[in-house]
Amino acid sequence: MISEETIGGFLERLAAGKATPGGGAAAAIQAAQAAALISMAANFTTGPRFADHERDARRIARLASDLIPQSLALADDDERAFARVASAYELPKESETERGARSGVIQDALREAVRPPKKLIQITRSILALGEELAGFANPDVRSDIAAALEAARSAAAGARATLAADRADITDGKIAGTLQGPAADAEEIIESCGRLSEQLRTQIREG
Repeated sequence: MISEETIGGFLERLAAGKATPGGGAAAAIQAAQAAALISMAANFTTGPRFADHERDARRIARLASDLIPQSLALADDDERAFARVASAYELPKESETERGARSGVIQDALREAVRPPKKLIQITRSILALGEELAGFANPDVRSDIAAALEAARSAAAGARATLAADRADITDGKIAGTLQGPAADAEEIIESCGRLSEQLRTQIREG
């Protein structure tokens, strides 16, 4: 499990030139980092100085913390799913029968492979919502951390969108391919919103 690896160990595997892990798993790790940063920033927005918002801050910290293992689980899911896709492409294709069987296995694997990035996009939307709420009353000292979280969530959404695009290009079932348009549009909106809120926070930091 990726959650049990060291950061260095995962990055070494990522860089190894093998089919897995790949961009989808890396995007999920970005989401986990984003959620962790939101939780940290919320935990720094507690105590007497922030008494009026402490209940909300603790709720945000808890919800964001819950997204960490969910994101890491999606990294594992993505790695397993793409491993199945890669294995399917290695099936024999000499005869027409083999090619037909291979094509069916590939399509089945691709249908499963789109699940992790679709779920990841949903998680990045949750991170954005928590970051947006927290930014309204957060400890000024952690504005940069919230901005960093939003940039990580933005990267995660972009990675998930790219993964979906790659899968969609190889899916021959038009109906299934069509179901990916909505998640891709959601990812685009999340990317734009994360960037906009991050810029607002950077402006606040510059203005003191």
